[in-house]
Amino acid sequence: MFGIYAPGHDVARFSYFALYALQHRGQESAGIATTDVGGNIMTLRDLGLVSQVFDEQKLRSLPGDLAIGHVRYSTTGSSAWENAQPVYRSDQRELALAHNGNLINAVELHSELREKGVGFRSTSDSEIIAALLSTHPAEKLEDAVADVLPRLRGAFSTVVMTSEKVVAFRDPHALRPLVLGMIGDRYCVASESCALDIIGARLLRDVAPGEVVTIDAGGISTRMAVEGERLASCVFEYIYFARPDSKMAGTTLQGARGRMGEILAREAPVEADLVISVPDSGTPAARGFSRASGIPQDDGFVKNRYVARTFIQPGQELRKHGLRLKFNPMPEIVNGRRLVVVDDSIVRGNTTRQIVQMLRDAGAKEVHLRITAPAIRNPCYYGIDMSTREEMIAHGRDTEEEIAAELGADSLHYLSLDGVYEAVGATRETHCDACFSGEYPLEHTPNEQDKHAFEHGLPLVRA
Repeated sequence: MFGIYAPGHDVARFSYFALYALQHRGQESAGIATTDVGGNIMTLRDLGLVSQVFDEQKLRSLPGDLAIGHVRYSTTGSSAWENAQPVYRSDQRELALAHNGNLINAVELHSELREKGVGFRSTSDSEIIAALLSTHPAEKLEDAVADVLPRLRGAFSTVVMTSEKVVAFRDPHALRPLVLGMIGDRYCVASESCALDIIGARLLRDVAPGEVVTIDAGGISTRMAVEGERLASCVFEYIYFARPDSKMAGTTLQGARGRMGEILAREAPVEADLVISVPDSGTPAARGFSRASGIPQDDGFVKNRYVARTFIQPGQELRKHGLRLKFNPMPEIVNGRRLVVVDDSIVRGNTTRQIVQMLRDAGAKEVHLRITAPAIRNPCYYGIDMSTREEMIAHGRDTEEEIAAELGADSLHYLSLDGVYEAVGATRETHCDACFSGEYPLEHTPNEQDKHAFEHGLPLVRA
């Protein structure tokens, strides 16, 4: 997610490259909306990766002084064109909106709007936020945001654009990241600092929880809409979701992930010949594990970095080799070796099971899994799709030995939750770790609900 106010600059191109840097946050769809000051909003969005949705001709068709952009990873609603963002609405005010997160009171808000005769074109909770703001009677957008923000429950780092301004706001628990940057004498916002780096912008700070930031012709202004809530920044962002070159709360994630590997080597030592990672997410931690243990590190897999979203299925003959589209083990490296295989997390376990088998087929003598996250036993309702409890490999298996046996590994150890926070340099009091602990920080968090429950449970009333 990205937003910028920069008259005289190619804002669509800035948005494209910012989204390119943020591609890891969503691969289902991409979109950019632009407008001239005082003009009409133009939106271009489609299913696919940023590089598939946009080309030179399309970028040139999006002139303007202001822009917002979005890459989607669905956590509410299906992966359909209607749910691609930015969301566009023109009720009492014309606006475009991009949202990262997940509302836990979406059904309640949707019903309230429908009773007022408000229609919807999508089954995404993001359009609920857009509808609340587009139908709001306040003259100024930031006043509408300040009134609506306290009514939203859940995770919502959001950027909204009218023809006059870009307004960004973050939920009062700071569940999802949002940063403020500056390029020349203009301001921009993004989900992560890596998006600022790619366009030559300077990171100023994180947007504060409950803060509303307005970027317009006058520069920048801010106000607090909600204060004093329990902070609950997602610790899984540090472990896996955010890019390793991003900074979160002043911490560079590459360094934190390296420390996770070091602490894991201390917590779960093993006699082995070689440390390898599951690339790329396990690579920083594998380096840390190697440093702390003294066991040499090498590349046990070659990763095909050109694997992208594809609608071409491999067919029955190739299906069993499907994972090799992404990873290919190197027998010359792993044959006859006792391996420590470092990865960031295990959810369902299907990929990990195949990786273990591929290494054994390549001649590995032993395979010891070391995971830089605790066991995931609970779904996330705040913006990360983690399946249902029953689908998780740790569900119903109380010990690491049971899970190792299910995966075909010689041993398995997870990093402790204390180890995670030691590596991050933070505490549980200001973070959410519900996917590990089951302790959800927000009241009225649903007990069990998949990402399609919202669209299945409500009739769609067309706008």
